[in-house]
Amino acid sequence: MRLTKKWALPCLMVLLLLLAFLMQAGPAQAGEHGQIPTVAIATVTGTPQGAIITVKNSGNQDQINVRSGPGTIGYDIVGVLVVSQTAPALGRTPGGDWVQIVYPGVPGGVAWVYAPLVELAGTVPIVEAPPTPTPRVTPTIDPTLAAQFLIDIQPTRLPTYTPPPPISIPTFEAVNSLSSNSRLPMGFVIIGLTVLGLFGMLISALRGR
Repeated sequence: MRLTKKWALPCLMVLLLLLAFLMQAGPAQAGEHGQIPTVAIATVTGTPQGAIITVKNSGNQDQINVRSGPGTIGYDIVGVLVVSQTAPALGRTPGGDWVQIVYPGVPGGVAWVYAPLVELAGTVPIVEAPPTPTPRVTPTIDPTLAAQFLIDIQPTRLPTYTPPPPISIPTFEAVNSLSSNSRLPMGFVIIGLTVLGLFGMLISALRGR
């Protein structure tokens, strides 16, 4: 009972301090959540500046080629532009036949279009044409080096075919049918001898009586 009265006062003071802290923090947080920004957000507006090319509608094609340089020989096609498509212009060749434009996605980000196929709005400076790409060189094989890997294979003689000797078929002499028929069969000879023996035994028996 004494322990309860001892801690009752400190606990009550802690609860009062916590309640006072919550009452002060509540209005501040409510004001923060309810605040609406009143600053105007700036919008970005602008118009394109500089020269621009627009693909003409020639009637026989709906797109034009975009090349890596001012010419059809030595410069590859890197893309196309469709009719009415625009692109920023950067320069032109001295004769004015080709116009350099901004074309993302290619090396350097620039390309060239044929001037008669586009309409140029604005003035552009004369720029130097890029060098033509070096032609691809077909690799050649050094004959001296290749000779080191060549192996001279000597032709081998094919085995000769020796025909087998002719097959000798043994022949047998024909048996004379007359000589074979003149001989008595061995069975008859045995029977005859047996009969003679029996006959002799019979005579001997009769004489003994």
